[in-house]
Amino acid sequence: MTGGGAAVMPPLSDAQLLRYARQILLPGLGYEGQRRLLGARVLVVGLGGLGSPVAMYLAAAGVGHLILADADRVDLSNLQRQILHTTERVGLAKVDSARRTLAALNPEIRLEGVGERLSAANLPALVAGVDLVVDGSDNFATRFAVNDACCAAGVPLVSGAAIRTEGQVAVFSGRPGGPCYQCLYPRDGGEDETCSANGVLAPLVGIIGSIQATEALKVLAGLGEPLFGHLLVLDALTMDWRRLRLGADPRCPVCAARR
Repeated sequence: MTGGGAAVMPPLSDAQLLRYARQILLPGLGYEGQRRLLGARVLVVGLGGLGSPVAMYLAAAGVGHLILADADRVDLSNLQRQILHTTERVGLAKVDSARRTLAALNPEIRLEGVGERLSAANLPALVAGVDLVVDGSDNFATRFAVNDACCAAGVPLVSGAAIRTEGQVAVFSGRPGGPCYQCLYPRDGGEDETCSANGVLAPLVGIIGSIQATEALKVLAGLGEPLFGHLLVLDALTMDWRRLRLGADPRCPVCAARR
């Protein structure tokens, strides 16, 4: 792992061995992989439709320190798909709602909330202290700023998006030579499309967010082959999946200078 570096973890307790038993049994993960997860720090950007399953699965899997970033408050219209939040929490800051849900799910992990807008001003310090970033934001400005910070710090980025009945996931290693988010979407490539204007099928964000969480766990634990340099695209109406290889843009203003 890169970024902040995993903490030195003590041996797993009996309770931890029981809690994570089904995961520890996995070939390629095992006891040491679980210790790596417990020592990892992950920044989750956005606690909406994508960030909800991401944060819940990372917490349940035992990622030891989650930094949860979202400046919004829970709205009634969120509840169709944002499963971190509940009706009684409408009006509550999403970071506080998320911490309640995740603390109940796994009280032994550390949860840190960032309730301010993420930008080029505050992202570098956040990203420099983590091992991986999962981006579930819903606008290009935040995605580009997150990508810039991850490239500068050499931190892996798991990016996801979902709208209407279509979703996608891409994973960027943060290493010199590989593509970055801006290689996929040039900064002047188009306008944001929002769920409020276009709609979104509720389970779609669960599917895409779950894949993001899976890729994050693979990177953190050294499990399998992450989707580095690939884009996975889903059409939920037909359940057709496409896997596309991403090339690094030799003129990319963000990552080309690092090659």
